[in-house]
Amino acid sequence: MATTPEAVRPAGETDYMPLHGVDHVELWVGNAAQASYYFRHAFGFREMAFSGLETGLRDRTSRVLQQGDIRLVLTGTLHSGTDIARHHALHGDGVKVIALSVPDVDRAYHEATKRGAPGVSEPRTIEDDHGSVRLADVATYGETIHRFVDRSDYGDAFLPGFELIAVDSSSTDHVHDIDHIVGNVELGAMNHWVSYYENVFGMTEMIHFTDEAISTEYSALMSKVVTGGNGRVKFPINEPAEGKRKSQIDEYLEFYEGPGAQHIALTTHDIVRTVAELRQRGIRFLQTPESYYEEVPGRVGDISESLEDLQRLGILVDRDDEGYLLQIFTAPLGDRPTIFFELIERHGARGFGEGNFKALFEAIEREQAKRGNL
Repeated sequence: MATTPEAVRPAGETDYMPLHGVDHVELWVGNAAQASYYFRHAFGFREMAFSGLETGLRDRTSRVLQQGDIRLVLTGTLHSGTDIARHHALHGDGVKVIALSVPDVDRAYHEATKRGAPGVSEPRTIEDDHGSVRLADVATYGETIHRFVDRSDYGDAFLPGFELIAVDSSSTDHVHDIDHIVGNVELGAMNHWVSYYENVFGMTEMIHFTDEAISTEYSALMSKVVTGGNGRVKFPINEPAEGKRKSQIDEYLEFYEGPGAQHIALTTHDIVRTVAELRQRGIRFLQTPESYYEEVPGRVGDISESLEDLQRLGILVDRDDEGYLLQIFTAPLGDRPTIFFELIERHGARGFGEGNFKALFEAIEREQAKRGNL
């Protein structure tokens, strides 16, 4: 592994692409109503806004879910001939939009397209009685798009055209923010997309994992992490590497039928309680062998959590120079072995669990073997 410190912008140099963070993530799904039920009852999200036939839309329906500062938009089609229908037929359920909050949409779009980003939708304003929101779209890997969002002049729940839904504010949040979003790209494309984020978004390379760092007996992959917005936005980019058998990236690319967002990492302040609750709700996580925990005390040192709890729940733990982190990965969220969630709790650590890579990838390979895809 090679690590590059986050760049310090020279005094007086203007940040041409300031990013406040991830505004929302939109998934195009086969059935938005059923997907909403799943995310609400399995993961504890609350439905806060809705658009569809009842709000004047004729081709799609969208349901906005929230938990902490995380907003997920689940969008399904109402007709067979739409872009959503074609996208879902090709990819299955998956991330279509990674929306980024910016202070100036017009400037962000101008800078992005000037620096090589393919424009998808030019800056536009949508408005209703609660105010206005400025939006623009550019393309990234596969069929994924980045949407620039400025909602500083809007006073309602989500966007104009959505109907607000009363939510139970007394319920407890299990997850609170998006830590990072991982993109899987084809062999040989990782450096292209790292350069894209560096040149278009002014991001810096944070960490580089070689195929030697991320490998098992059978498969390997390579990964680089780019970050921007003073660390508020982190995008690891993965590509497959040559191995004896098919890697998890190869499997994703085969079943998603192209590049796309592999997983969304959600932060939690109490991963033990969160995982225990989600297991009771039926969420299936990747299994960690008992032998993994024999090495934890010597490798990681003192932590606040009970090792017995971590072992019982299958939670991984790793340490870097700045602290430690706890993490766990769900099984795929849908029928295809593509998108999944990561839950992560950081105690100072800025890394991504390098010490867990071998255990994690062996766990993924066991799942691949069950599916006949290793």
